[in-house]
Amino acid sequence: MPSAAYTLFRNAILGEQQVVCAYDGRVRELCPHIIGTNKSGEEVVLAWQFAGESSGPLPQWRCLKLANVRDARTREGRWHEGRSHRTTQTCVYEIDLDINVHVRKRR
Repeated sequence: MPSAAYTLFRNAILGEQQVVCAYDGRVRELCPHIIGTNKSGEEVVLAWQFAGESSGPLPQWRCLKLANVRDARTREGRWHEGRSHRTTQTCVYEIDLDINVHVRKRR
């Protein structure tokens, strides 16, 4: 059974909603794009962090282990996408939901 964080992020992808959460002690403002599990079977999400706190420059892609996410909530707002897809993502090994494949292609 998926965790509460997994369900929240999955629903955010389906609704193209932003997610605000704490991760690694920093507040992150994200648009989740791909959710599933990594090679170790942990729940993960690949998200575009467009604002909030970061140790590096923003915006950028983030791979979050959902077990480490705290205080997550969705909110309405403009959907943000990454500008660069030069390399294949390695965050999510077993993909459950990909916004570009499962949500946008159905329209």
